[in-house]
Amino acid sequence: MLSDAYLPLDFPSAPASTAVDLRLNVVKVGRVTAGFLRFGSAIRIRTVEATDYHVDIPVTGKAVMRGGSRGPVYGTPQTARVFMPGYPADLDCDEDFSQLAIMIPRAELHLELESLLGHSVSRPLEFSAEFGLTEGPGRTVLETLRLIDQVSNDSSGLLRHPLAAQRLEQMLIASLLLGQPHNYFDALTTPVTPAGPRPVARAAELLRAHPELAWTVADLANRVAVSVRSLQEGFRRSLGSTPMGYLRDVRLEQIHDELVRAEPGSVSVTEVAARWGITHFGRFAANYRRQFAEKPSETVRR
Repeated sequence: MLSDAYLPLDFPSAPASTAVDLRLNVVKVGRVTAGFLRFGSAIRIRTVEATDYHVDIPVTGKAVMRGGSRGPVYGTPQTARVFMPGYPADLDCDEDFSQLAIMIPRAELHLELESLLGHSVSRPLEFSAEFGLTEGPGRTVLETLRLIDQVSNDSSGLLRHPLAAQRLEQMLIASLLLGQPHNYFDALTTPVTPAGPRPVARAAELLRAHPELAWTVADLANRVAVSVRSLQEGFRRSLGSTPMGYLRDVRLEQIHDELVRAEPGSVSVTEVAARWGITHFGRFAANYRRQFAEKPSETVRR
């Protein structure tokens, strides 16, 4: 089951006839795999060489986590580990160990990195192995996983909406690239020249013309021939927003228009919002009220 969900592995310390007490729950979020697994007894896990990036986040218990020739990370609910492609992983787990496990395709992380930098990279992306969970990117990843867990059980089927799944996927990827130290981290923090008014205006025009598309900042930057960071800085200076913040406001207008046209009782505000990529409904309600001076439900009634 674990091999099907993530990558081939075995339990080298357990006899072949021994039953493994395992609870596993896995969902796909765009191209990212996110899951929870718990073992009822102490166990050791050994994988083949990974082809993708993995983040193992202990929830209960402890584990000694090794990957390749790097030193071990002592995994606890305060400390996770990032595993690199090209190396096997070895986890020695205590009794009643449980963890959240994320798998991000190597190609997707590298493509996102190149878009942020504005040029191709020749060396593999290598993260620091130890990943703190008490602040910064670690806390963001945990909050995003909690949200994924919540919406995966939601009757609205939020994860079936491509825009919503993409939003959650991007939050996980950005938390790693922009928060966890790696060999390109300094290059990502170097100041950039902002995009000029023309590419910013063209990007804004594209967002307004096609808000239904699953835009990423990388897609948008490629369309107007600038780097991601230049476009972000250009939007900040010219429009006082980010590309995704601007897109959020455009989609709010679309949601508002749908609710205005709808007959009372004929639509669900949650369903309409989900189709437009809304993942956090409390934040959506606050943004909607700020932009239109009323609640979404009041728009429908009016």
